[in-house]
Amino acid sequence: MPSVTDRYNPLDAEILRDPYPVLAELRMRAPVFWHTGMDSWTLTRYADSVRVLRDHETFARDPRRTGGKVPEPSLSVQTLDPPQQSRVRSLFMTALRAQDLVGVEDRARLLVRERLDQLAGGGPFDVVAEIAVPLSVAVVADLLGVEPPPYGEFAEVSDAIMRSMDGGLNPALVEPGRVARQQLSDLVDSWFAASARSGLLARVRQAMAADPDALTRLYVKNTARVMFQGGYSTMAAAVGNAVHTLLAHPGALGRMRDGALLATGVDELVRFDGPVQGTTRTAVRSCRIGHVDIAPGQKVVPLFAAANRDPAAFTRADELVLDRIPNRHLGYGWGPHSCIGTTVAQAGLRALVAALNDHPARLAAAGEGVRHRTATMRAFDTLPAALLV
Repeated sequence: MPSVTDRYNPLDAEILRDPYPVLAELRMRAPVFWHTGMDSWTLTRYADSVRVLRDHETFARDPRRTGGKVPEPSLSVQTLDPPQQSRVRSLFMTALRAQDLVGVEDRARLLVRERLDQLAGGGPFDVVAEIAVPLSVAVVADLLGVEPPPYGEFAEVSDAIMRSMDGGLNPALVEPGRVARQQLSDLVDSWFAASARSGLLARVRQAMAADPDALTRLYVKNTARVMFQGGYSTMAAAVGNAVHTLLAHPGALGRMRDGALLATGVDELVRFDGPVQGTTRTAVRSCRIGHVDIAPGQKVVPLFAAANRDPAAFTRADELVLDRIPNRHLGYGWGPHSCIGTTVAQAGLRALVAALNDHPARLAAAGEGVRHRTATMRAFDTLPAALLV
């Protein structure tokens, strides 16, 4: 019988369906193990994962710090390490805090309500295509202050980028991802060239208008692309996972009519079955994690999905606890490379849950969902549901 480490193939159909039993066994028997397919040390405990995410001096996100190369289009806040990253990240975070996030959430709630009105009583529909994709595109475009691209076309571009994140497991995914990034970069260039309406992007453009540094301008444009695509793909995946979890836990949706439970419950939905499964760092120097010696240049992958179910960090870790406080999960990462769109992603999820609770039709499952065959992002390809009137 193969060992538990050999059984962990993130692209295996059973793992895609439910990774948590194998991750729990790994956390107990092999909390730090070498994964040949990912060519990396893999971490399953919460404390080890947080240590790696916080310690950017020892664990590099930027491959150039260990002799690697980064294509120019990939230089953004998500690949740069502090202090090089700090100026651009601060620029975007300052612009984000200046936005009317309450208005973004209110408009998202109205959009979901309109979609539910159209779908109610009409038989089964796909949650991904009919709700997750339009909601996520609209929310991120609203935040940035740009015209939303066509939903279907953008979903295809984003899907190619998302799949290319698994290029280490399947090199054939790399080139389609590169082409898709260029398509999105061209779209972002058009946003910067045009007069943007009020929003985060307009504020960023204003702040960098007097900056003569061409490299900073490149980082800013690439970060805008990453924020749009990453914010969209993370939110769309989170919406699908959240709806699936709510369908599997009768009564949970109704309990979140309580405003206090809505806030904590949305956070718990992300911890319980989050969109981002892990991330990669490279050891800059020799170090030790658990009982394993890590050599300089070796990759380390904290598995968020395992860390978020670690009973050493979360009581009743395998249960959906809507009033969980505190809830320092890794659903959107941690530290200097955490998702800069976390606030708006949570607003989108709150809008979704509130709209579902406000609507007179009842959400019900209408068949088995089909998962994306991706390791980095946990998402649905399709998720059938119905609104019963």
